[in-house]
Amino acid sequence: MEWVDRGSCSQTDPEAFFPEVGQSSAAAKKVCSRCEVFTECLSHAVADAALTGIWGGTTARERRLLREAA
Repeated sequence: MEWVDRGSCSQTDPEAFFPEVGQSSAAAKKVCSRCEVFTECLSHAVADAALTGIWGGTTARERRLLREAA
């Protein structure tokens, strides 16, 4: 996963990617939307059902829906 070090998230407060229940994930998703490794990150996150937090611009729930749709 050498792409992880190139992710915009590596330059951002990690807590932004793990919002508390009821908190917005918009800030983390904005970082993801400008990231050069967005595609790799999203692919990895969809494949790994155990991941929590914001990965590839998606929440765990959104990724679950993507897996179910596939």
